[in-house]
Amino acid sequence: MSSRRGHIDRRALFSSAAAAALLAATGVGAAGAPQKGGRLRMALSGATRSDSWTDGDGLFMQVARQGMVFETLTEVAADGTLQAELALSWTADRDVRVWTFDLRPGVTFHDGSLFTAEDVVASLSTRLEGEVEAMGAAQVRITLAAPMPSLPLILAQPDFVIRPAHALDAGIGTGLYAVKSFTPGQRLLTQRIARHYKDGRAGWFDEVELTSIPAEEVRGQALRETLVDAADLTDAALLKDLPEVIAQPDRHHPAYALLSQVVQPAQVSHLRLLDNLRGPQRWWFAQS
Repeated sequence: MSSRRGHIDRRALFSSAAAAALLAATGVGAAGAPQKGGRLRMALSGATRSDSWTDGDGLFMQVARQGMVFETLTEVAADGTLQAELALSWTADRDVRVWTFDLRPGVTFHDGSLFTAEDVVASLSTRLEGEVEAMGAAQVRITLAAPMPSLPLILAQPDFVIRPAHALDAGIGTGLYAVKSFTPGQRLLTQRIARHYKDGRAGWFDEVELTSIPAEEVRGQALRETLVDAADLTDAALLKDLPEVIAQPDRHHPAYALLSQVVQPAQVSHLRLLDNLRGPQRWWFAQS
């Protein structure tokens, strides 16, 4: 890495309103592991000014949706195994074409409304080739056009987040973090909700902030100067002489990088970036 590349002008880092927001972002110290508290600051690519809670498939919005605000019926856990999330259990007929999902009771959206089967129907009906029916308030039946043995795993992907039927286009989910402010293509700030069924298992930060920085070199510099705690990076040269930065899956072929104060689960799934997009709810700050 050349000296020119390793010393990007700070004015370049803060040349946009989105990156300038990093100046005001402060990481709060934490003690213990896992330890509650602090603000996780992430610099991510893929954001656009046309992003919304229903449109925009860049990394920024994928993390915003699945890692923070919304949930899916199933979840790929940190170790890569498939687990229940908004669905408690599921069964299929012999042809693996008709699936029945029993839903988790007592879950509420961030606006206080109760999660029911009608929300699943509204969220998935246009996403699947088949019919999605409510079988009471706590069960849905999915009848597919063709057999699909992998449906539970497919439903763990970010395209299948569950939204409230009465506000499909809003940033209102059942996830661990509720939206405080959102500027499309620039910045998202969320706050940990007071009570959640994953309490004690996930959601350690008080707040999570995503900032859009399109240029990889600038994301690397933000990480170098500890202006962010995590960033998606694929250029190994940007990690040179940064022993305090942890690269995943390794320093020679990175996909993202974290400051060493950010602790991850012992096993991290690499099906997708950032701990299967759920880093904000699975990571925590190490004891300082």
